[in-house]
Order: sequence, then structure tokens, then C-alpha cells
Amino acid sequence: MASTNGYLGVTPPISTSESNPREKEVTVTLLEELRRQGIFESEEEAKMREIVLGRLAALIKKFVKRVSLARGLSESAANSAGGKIYTFGSYRLGVHGPGTDIDTLCVVPRHVTREDFFNVLEGMLREMEGVTEVSGVPEAFVPIIKTEISGIPIDLLFAQLSLAAIPDDLDLRDDNLLKNLDERCVRSLNGSRVINEILRLVPNVDVFRDALRCIKLWAQRRAIYSNVNGFLGGVAWAMLVARICQLYPNAVAGAIVSRFFIIMHRWSWPQPVLLKPIEDGPLQVRVWNPRLYPQDRNHRMPIITPAYPSMCATHNVMASTQQIMTEEFKRGSEIVDQVISGEVQWSALFAKHDFFFRYRFYLQVIASSPDLDTQNKWSGTVESKIRQLVMRLEFVDALKLAHPFIKGFDTVYYCLSEDETRAVARGEIPEAVANRKQEDIAGKEGATTMYTKSFFVGLSIKPKEAGATGPRKLDISYPTNEFIKMVRLWEKYDESQMNIAVRHIKHTALPDFVFDKGEREAAARPKKRSRTAKESPAPSAKRSRMESDTPARPDSESPLKRSTISSQGRQLSTPDSSMSFASMTEHPHTAQTSDAMDSLAVAASA
Repeated sequence: MASTNGYLGVTPPISTSESNPREKEVTVTLLEELRRQGIFESEEEAKMREIVLGRLAALIKKFVKRVSLARGLSESAANSAGGKIYTFGSYRLGVHGPGTDIDTLCVVPRHVTREDFFNVLEGMLREMEGVTEVSGVPEAFVPIIKTEISGIPIDLLFAQLSLAAIPDDLDLRDDNLLKNLDERCVRSLNGSRVINEILRLVPNVDVFRDALRCIKLWAQRRAIYSNVNGFLGGVAWAMLVARICQLYPNAVAGAIVSRFFIIMHRWSWPQPVLLKPIEDGPLQVRVWNPRLYPQDRNHRMPIITPAYPSMCATHNVMASTQQIMTEEFKRGSEIVDQVISGEVQWSALFAKHDFFFRYRFYLQVIASSPDLDTQNKWSGTVESKIRQLVMRLEFVDALKLAHPFIKGFDTVYYCLSEDETRAVARGEIPEAVANRKQEDIAGKEGATTMYTKSFFVGLSIKPKEAGATGPRKLDISYPTNEFIKMVRLWEKYDESQMNIAVRHIKHTALPDFVFDKGEREAAARPKKRSRTAKESPAPSAKRSRMESDTPARPDSESPLKRSTISSQGRQLSTPDSSMSFASMTEHPHTAQTSDAMDSLAVAASA
């Protein structure tokens, strides 16, 4: 689909030349590496996805009929009211992998409400055969029900159209469907509309898909694939890759990946990324316009959706996450240069992140509940607010960076007393509880199962200013207490069933569950100095910096003082309100360097 100027996009291509032989060679090795990485699903899983989507489509029709009858419609009107699902995201783009979720949109007629979606459909899903998880998050920016059916994870969005019935051949490209919809429905509806438009705006869909698979895997391995936590989500990454495809319409996938990193590392943000000119329309719906809307001017890395009404897909990006992504673009550019020159293999690009080795101090946010269904809703709500905590931390003077990790960690503990339950809720797990199994509490009075989910934020602290003497203070009590107050304002918050705690911990006190098996022990062993780029997954200059950033783990270390803020905002585990830590100046905490570090007082109580 070319523009009237004969090219796709808002500017002419940078080059229309075909890729050179070396770029074609590395494209072959790239696809081989992607297969080795196991990102393509099996035929059996592909068939199961089709079966699950068919069952879900039938359930949506049944749901609409049930609500229609409850609204007083006749049997025939209820039967013809319809209801339809549309896929979008990676599944619709054709770049999904094994175990990935299917982004799905539930489209319903005007008499079916969002309340019905969460109150009625959620219950119907729980009764559906093969469903192992159902969790609704109605307060999210885009309200969502997360579920798993026959092992296939589904993210289900909702859109209520101003139609009496939803026909099976409904085409969502019709802009008039957006009439009289609230913003949440427009956002939900645009998920499908945007994906369809992206696929129409790339010059070669196969090249686009191959390049996007590479970038998705890279972003996931480097822990920068998460819209909710302030990085980029799947749609934003797809639009970036699509834009590079427009600029090099005849390039192969390996060349597209190389240009992606070069251009994105040097992009002049907040200049927006556009796949086509922003269109005005006759409808009374908001279109991204920084000249008109002050909040649009605050978007740090605007990537604008191509379907009307155009929106910013990256409104969650913060100063910290932008800095992290910029560093990763640079790293990727250096590695791909070495891949093309033959110095390293593609596997170097996909090396696992070093988040849990990068910082000396972390915040651990723990959401917990004794009820699994409650915990799924509660932890989802807490996760949707982590970005707000990071934004507040960015205003702390002594902090250089607040780095949120892209996912939470689920754990289950079996407690025999209220004291143990409270300790688990604070994130302080007694050894007896950590080793206890479900059968150990069977039939015992007062026994409780505690479900927890932990989220982590790495804290990078500014270096001590030249000439400064004495201890510095990092007071994080205000942002952490404000965060706890905010999540407790959730309308469904139940103090008796939902716990929230924030504690700051040293890297040596990170729980074992955040590491792969053997990963922690391997990092503690002395490393041999790398001599050539080929021996390391990172370029030599970057490798040196990464080695200096990685804290060593001394064999003997004094016990770590901890401070925890509970949902009541009290100091729980230490009597004093501030604690002394060595400052983090992006150097390893070793015997040689620790003497040169100043002390850092960290306040974490109200």
C-alpha cells in the first residue's frame, strides 16, 4: 500500500537498494539462530490456539445472549445480538512464539456493558472447561481480563459499539464505529485496527516479521519488553521495526535489524515515530496532538499508532526507562556491527539481562493474599501501579535512576501461625516456612496458605560530588508511602485479605527465586579476563563497563539491615528510621573499593 508519493511512510526511503551479499548471509544465520532459540511454536500448539479461540468465540456469543435476555430482549433478538472476537498483538502479526498469550478483543452491542464484561463474562470463564486462571483488572488504563484456557494464555479486552447487534462480517476499519464510544473502548478497539494498519504499511510482510521476531526476542532477553512498567510493548516495537522497513523497503531482515539499532540509538526524541501522517476525522474523538494537549507534550518517546484516531503507544515511558532503552540500543548496535564483520555470533545479541547483578540496592514490592483469586486481582492492580512508584522515585535527589524489572515473581508459602503469615507479607521468610510443603500443614489448625508476588526496582545512586564529606541521605519514605496509599485506594481493596509491603534490600539479600538455577553461584566465582570480542557476548568497551558495574559477592559479609514499609506505612523490622549503606557509584563493592566509598543513610519509614 504505497502513498500518493509512491512510497510508504511520512518520508521517502533512505535507500531502495537491495541488501549486499554479506547482509543476506547474516540473515540466513539470524533465522537459524532464532530457530535455535526456540521462538517458533509447534504445529500442535498452533492447532490448540485455533481450538481455544473457537471455544472463546462461542462463549462470547453465549455471554451476549445471556446479558441480552437479562435486559429484556426477546429470544430471537438475543440470538441475533451477536458478539465477536478479534485477535491482535503478536498473534495477529504472525510473530508469536510458544507459550505466548493471545491478545483478543471482545466486541459487543450497545446494551452489553463493561460491568457485564467483568461481572458476568468473568464468572462464565471460571466455569468453562479447561480454564485454570481468570483475573480481571477493570481499573487498568485498558481494562482487561487475563485468563488461561487449555494452557493457552489469553488477554481479553472489551469494546462496546453503538450497534444493536454485532454481525459476523463486521469490519473494524470503519471509522464510524468509533462514534459515541468512551476513550477506554476506543483504546481497546484500536488494538485490532492498529495491527491491521501496520501490516498494510510495510513493504514486505515476511521481512518485517523476521526482523520483528529478532527485535522482540532481544527486547525480552534484555528485560525492556513491558508497556505497563514503562518500557515498550509489542505494538510499539512492531511500529519501530515497521518504520525501518519503510526506510529500507528492499532490505533483508538482517539489514533491517542492523539499521534498527543504528537509527533508534540516534533518534532525536521526542520527535515522534510515524508510519503515516496523522489524520483528522469527523468524529469527536481525541487524536494525539502535542500542540493542543499538554499531556501529549510530556511523552518522552512518542511512537504514534497509524489507525485513526492516532494515539501514543508509549505514554508510559519515563526518564529512567528511556535511559535504559537508549543504552540497550547502543549495545545492540555495537553487537550487530560485530556480527556483520564476523567477530561474534547472533547469540551475543540475545544474552540475558543482568538486572539482578547491576545494582547494589533494590526495592522489593510484595503483594500478598491468603486467597488465590483475590491475589490474582490484587497483584495485577499493584503491578499496574509500579510505574507510579518509579515516577515518584525519579524525584528523589540522590537517585540517578530507578529501574523497574519487567515482571513479578509468584511464590506460595505455607504458614502455621499468624506471626509467620505476617512475616511472609513483609517479605521476611523464616527458613522453616521457606522449606515447608503443602502436605506439612494438612489438617493443622490455624494453617494458612499465603500467595505472594514480588516486583523489583533497581536503584542507581548518584556519585558523591567532588569535595563532599560526610554521609548522604537517600530518603525514600515519601515515594514509598505515597505508593502504598495509592494502591490501597483501589475500590476493591480489602485490608483483611490484601497485603502490600515495600522494602529496600542489598543485592546480596535478593531472594533466590529471581535467579536461574546456578546463576547466582556462577556470578560469585572469579571471572577470567576476556581477551577478544569473540570470547564475549558484548563488545569490549561495553564489556569492560558491564564488568565494572557488576557487584562482587563477598564470602563473608555482615548481616544486612532491612527496612520494610507495610500497608500501614510503619517501620517493621528495624527500630531506627535510617540505615547506613555504602553508596553505589557504579563500581563493584569489593575489598579494594569499599574503603573509598562514603556511607549513605537510607530513610524508609514514615
